[in-house]
Amino acid sequence: MKIVWHGNYLKYFEDGRESFGEKYNLGYLDVYKHNVMIPIVRIACDFKKPLVYGDTAIVETQFINSEAAKILFEYRIFCKEGNEVVATGSSMQVFLTPEGELILTPPPFYTGWKKHWGIL
Repeated sequence: MKIVWHGNYLKYFEDGRESFGEKYNLGYLDVYKHNVMIPIVRIACDFKKPLVYGDTAIVETQFINSEAAKILFEYRIFCKEGNEVVATGSSMQVFLTPEGELILTPPPFYTGWKKHWGIL
């Protein structure tokens, strides 16, 4: 069909999360050093227009604040040529102990991270 496979869009979201984490010190390794894991428990993607092989995708990643113990992101993927939105989406991550137990309140490092960036 000469279009990018739909599963690649979730990888683009991952690229957006990793880029955000690097820029704002909320990457997987930043979190892991606090003995916390942050698996994705929900992800959604709405396809607007397909990317064609050879297109360059630009991912815009936005942190969505929540008082709950979770990390929310929203995404917009653009085709570089024409700057047209080709997909939108969202993801939710939760906090787990190294043993895999759900952490029900925001961990102290996360609250501190929010304060540092003026989110609280």
